[in-house]
Amino acid sequence: MKKIFFSSIIILLIILSLLCITLLTSGIKTDKFDSFLTSKINDHNKHLDLNINSIRFKLDYKEISLFLETSDPQITYRNTSIPAKKIKVYVDFLSLLSSSPDIKKINLIFYELKIDQFKNLAKTLKPSNFKSIVQNKISKGTITLSLEIFLGKDNIFENFIARGDIKGLTLNTINKINLENLNFNFFADKSDVLLKEITGNILGTEIKDGDLRVNLSNIISVESNFLSKINFKKGDKIRYKEFLKNINLFKNIEIFKVDLNNNLSIKFDQTYKVKDFTFKSKGLLQNAHIKFEQPIKNFALDKNIDFINLKNSRVLINLDKKLKSINLDGLYSFDSKDYLEYKMTNEYLKNSFALDIQADLKEKINLKILNYTKKKDTKANLSFNLTKRKNDLRIKELNFSHDDTQILINGLLISNGNITSIDKLKVKTYLDGKNNNDFTLILKDKILINGTKADASNLPKILGENSQTNNLKKINKNIDINIKNIIAPLSENLKNFKLLGFIENGKFSSITSKGDFGNNKHLDITMKNNKKDNKKYLEIYSDLTTPLLTNYSFFKGLSGGNLLYTSILEENYSTSKLKIENFKVVNAPGVIKLLSLADLGGLADLAEGEGITFDVLEINMEKSQEELKLNEILALGPSMSVLMEGYQNSNITSLRGTLVPAKTLNKFIAKIPLIGDIVIPKEIGEGLFGISFKMKGPPGQIKTSINPIKTLTPRFIQKVIEKNKN
Repeated sequence: MKKIFFSSIIILLIILSLLCITLLTSGIKTDKFDSFLTSKINDHNKHLDLNINSIRFKLDYKEISLFLETSDPQITYRNTSIPAKKIKVYVDFLSLLSSSPDIKKINLIFYELKIDQFKNLAKTLKPSNFKSIVQNKISKGTITLSLEIFLGKDNIFENFIARGDIKGLTLNTINKINLENLNFNFFADKSDVLLKEITGNILGTEIKDGDLRVNLSNIISVESNFLSKINFKKGDKIRYKEFLKNINLFKNIEIFKVDLNNNLSIKFDQTYKVKDFTFKSKGLLQNAHIKFEQPIKNFALDKNIDFINLKNSRVLINLDKKLKSINLDGLYSFDSKDYLEYKMTNEYLKNSFALDIQADLKEKINLKILNYTKKKDTKANLSFNLTKRKNDLRIKELNFSHDDTQILINGLLISNGNITSIDKLKVKTYLDGKNNNDFTLILKDKILINGTKADASNLPKILGENSQTNNLKKINKNIDINIKNIIAPLSENLKNFKLLGFIENGKFSSITSKGDFGNNKHLDITMKNNKKDNKKYLEIYSDLTTPLLTNYSFFKGLSGGNLLYTSILEENYSTSKLKIENFKVVNAPGVIKLLSLADLGGLADLAEGEGITFDVLEINMEKSQEELKLNEILALGPSMSVLMEGYQNSNITSLRGTLVPAKTLNKFIAKIPLIGDIVIPKEIGEGLFGISFKMKGPPGQIKTSINPIKTLTPRFIQKVIEKNKN
């Protein structure tokens, strides 16, 4: 009896084992559930038609569940064939005993779909963004897909899980820019979509090791991490011409190679409007070459900047709805040879941005107004941070340092391109190892300039330049200057310089100023503003002439004497008179050439030696924005006298006049019957009286021509006699 019992158990176990093996492998073929399965699926969607060849009962050992499986079912949705490979239907085992079995899950496994097949399936969908993207934006690729549909009580749909992968997808984004060779595997259900192992290429950018998670709860969110490798070259501009035409940065970039680790987070509201987003990226900028469309000109640099190279630079990018920041830290160069360190932080808000830069400099720097030069290839450091809000630019701090030289600016405010205030400007510079500037400037309620030294060697030249801009035109303030020692042109020193005045619309309207050259020689400057006739009256007196005239080539070779300059200034026009007394002309090229051409050898030798002495020089002139008109230039001296007139502009200088040696002139005047009554004698007299001359040409190319004269004009004689009377 026991043997029979044990034998029965063994046989039963064998049968059960064989049954399990059969269910796990080939399954048990049955047609009992054909109509049940097709009716259940067709009942849930009127547009779906399912035809089944055969069904097998099988066992899923992972889920320890029985399921029904059919291969190569014929599925048609809205008259479009769906290439399904298998259908698995998981049923409640106990419910199989009833007349209405409960389906727990339906698993659909599809053959690999080409993109054209997928587009045909998408045509059956209702109009949506997804359908539009599939139909219009995707052109290549294959999709493998398995779909699990979970059913609840009474076979009501509860959830789904979609799995698969996409390979070789080409997706057109914007402006005909394609996301190419896109590969990823995906997982999706009612609440989440997950893409993993994302790779692809867009605009020369290689994307790899990416993942993306979409949460489909009340607040839809997208989270993504991916690596990107950008290798942009000049030739890519042609391919992406439409995309790049509106991006100013890429118009100038010719090489851009960078590796980045990126994190993206986006939150949408229920209307799919972006509620919040953050994008963070960090990596290494290996190389970048940016060529500017127009060379960047800078008043301080000795040459224009045509391009900039960046390399081995750490990159940190943070973007969100409120703040956008880009940080760079590495090496830069303006010549592709000598690379220097730099750091840059750039932050953008809605209506403002902030920029912070620190950089080493080896370029030649020339600050003319300070007579300061930094030689090329000597290292200096520049740091500044500024903020811009609408039309206001504020430099919080700018610091330039080179050896002992330092230029520091705090709180510079520029509004609509005009300087309005400076908390503090501190200048300390050195020239040839000697301190030549040491002063501070404050521009607040008034302008205060105080210091021990200021180098004004180039000031006459700078004032003579025709500038079309006035960045101080919004300044209307009192000014107070106190400098103990001013370095004037030709190494003259002006001590204890004091100036009180008022600046109106960026220009002096009143001045009272004094300075001491030493040896009882002084400089006095006054300016008064007559608001009735809207004119300014300027007067300059100096016991030294050369510091004030050094910039004018006309006065080259002039030494000694004292100077009185008066001028009536209007908006864009002035009439002036310059008078210099008791001076010499030594080694003046123009004068020597003129005397040599006139064959006045003695005077030419004198001009090259001790110099030609003059008692007085008077110039009456008118100046507009375009031209300087010299109404009269009269020079009288014991050796020679000159009377000239002419004009000068940016293109040409033109002078004509009369030159007469004093010996001949005195002999001629002595023959006039009544001194003071200008009457030319009927007889010419003996010999030649002098020469007439013309000097004309563009800068550096002035040509001189002369003609001997026997008769002096009444105007010349009258001027000589009037001056002799005086």
